[in-house]
Amino acid sequence: MKKKYSLIAVLLVAVILVFGCLFFQNRSHEEKEEKKTLRVGVTLYRGDDSFINNLCGKMEEKAKAYEKETGVKVILDVVDGKGNQNTQNSQVDRFISLGVDVICVNMVDRSAASYIISRAMEGDIPVVFFNREPVEEDMNRWEKLYYVGESAKESAVLQGNILVDAYKKDPATLDLNGDGKVSYVLLEGETSHQDSLIRTEWSIQTLKDGGVPLEKITGGIGNWEKSQGSAWMEKWLDEYPDEIELVISNNDDMALGAADALERKKITRPIKIVGIDGTPQGIEGLSSGKLFGTVQCDSDEYANVVFQIAAAAGLGQNVQEIVSLEGGKYYNCRQTALTADEN
Repeated sequence: MKKKYSLIAVLLVAVILVFGCLFFQNRSHEEKEEKKTLRVGVTLYRGDDSFINNLCGKMEEKAKAYEKETGVKVILDVVDGKGNQNTQNSQVDRFISLGVDVICVNMVDRSAASYIISRAMEGDIPVVFFNREPVEEDMNRWEKLYYVGESAKESAVLQGNILVDAYKKDPATLDLNGDGKVSYVLLEGETSHQDSLIRTEWSIQTLKDGGVPLEKITGGIGNWEKSQGSAWMEKWLDEYPDEIELVISNNDDMALGAADALERKKITRPIKIVGIDGTPQGIEGLSSGKLFGTVQCDSDEYANVVFQIAAAAGLGQNVQEIVSLEGGKYYNCRQTALTADEN
């Protein structure tokens, strides 16, 4: 009887060993297969935003370079949320159903990241947020959440200092009518975006700290759009035809819209216009004299870091060994102030 049980035990062990070997062989094979392909889902808050469009193009370049360097095939699925959070949520659901390795999200509504995070956690899919930072409580929910952006305060201080330097060099370049005040209008991004609020606050504060005597005429929410910046500026030129001396804009697109309005109205007074982002269109605006200054974020670095984090997280690698992150989650890109004189 003991021999019979011993034989059964031996057979059971043999069966377990065989199935164990097959399991680990199959798992090893699957891991090798996964390493040959990286599937990345990218959803944008709005594809027609100049800064985001440029950044996305750079990310596609980085993906091709990575594919060439590593031999890992990169499938980059880029979709446009068109400013609708429900649309973006559905896009993330689709990415998850397709079994992507990682999701890159440029949030429509930064305060509504909870749904996306919950769905990603259920599927155990890392998420790289960029440009529009989720609230801290959401970012702390899971260790596989990352954010890449630029310091909004730094952007604003650099923008403000462009104007402080100009005023110190020659007050008349900003105070056009010589009344001892610089009368300005303000184009803000959007009410719910943290960058818009911080850029506005610190740009103005930097000017005040730099000794520029300011007088605010008016301001408006332009939602980062060139057309809205243009519409606001045209309206203000009708209402304050001889008062506006300076236009402070939260981004280049709205700043360029304001410049277009000046051209349409045939305004010849040298009203200074400053933006932020340093988009290709903004740099062209500097060269043509439409803009006086902008703050350029290093889009090559930006795109490279987003993709590096996505690739490492998607392939199950240690992200921190590849990209140094603040608090294990955050990366701020470099920025540089540019003026028409330097460009």
